[in-house]
Amino acid sequence: MSRDVYEYAVIRVVPRIERGEQINAGVLLYCQPRGYLCARVELDAVRLRALDPDADAESVRRALGAYELACGEQAGPLTGEPLGGRFRWLTAPRSTIVQTGPVHAGLTADPGAELTRLFDVLVRL
Repeated sequence: MSRDVYEYAVIRVVPRIERGEQINAGVLLYCQPRGYLCARVELDAVRLRALDPDADAESVRRALGAYELACGEQAGPLTGEPLGGRFRWLTAPRSTIVQTGPVHAGLTADPGAELTRLFDVLVRL
């Protein structure tokens, strides 16, 4: 079975930028040879409130959901952009509550299964 290069980034929530504390809340995975771009997100509201009792969990959920939407057919302002361009735009550094970490690479025969594996290892407790 052939394996292809993929890139991924952890989607994190940094409720108080000045403190630098973060919660891993998703994974964004791009596999150019297979035409695959997908994000999977899940917010742990209890952990969010432990870092910032005043955080608006619903607003954070909406921001996280934008990553999933940007990967789909109805990508909003990214509609028509190649998947690689979307991935680069989504992983560009930003100083917002929801942001991505650095991009990492690996090899996979099944990008969907790899996304699930990374999500389970990096996001779920």
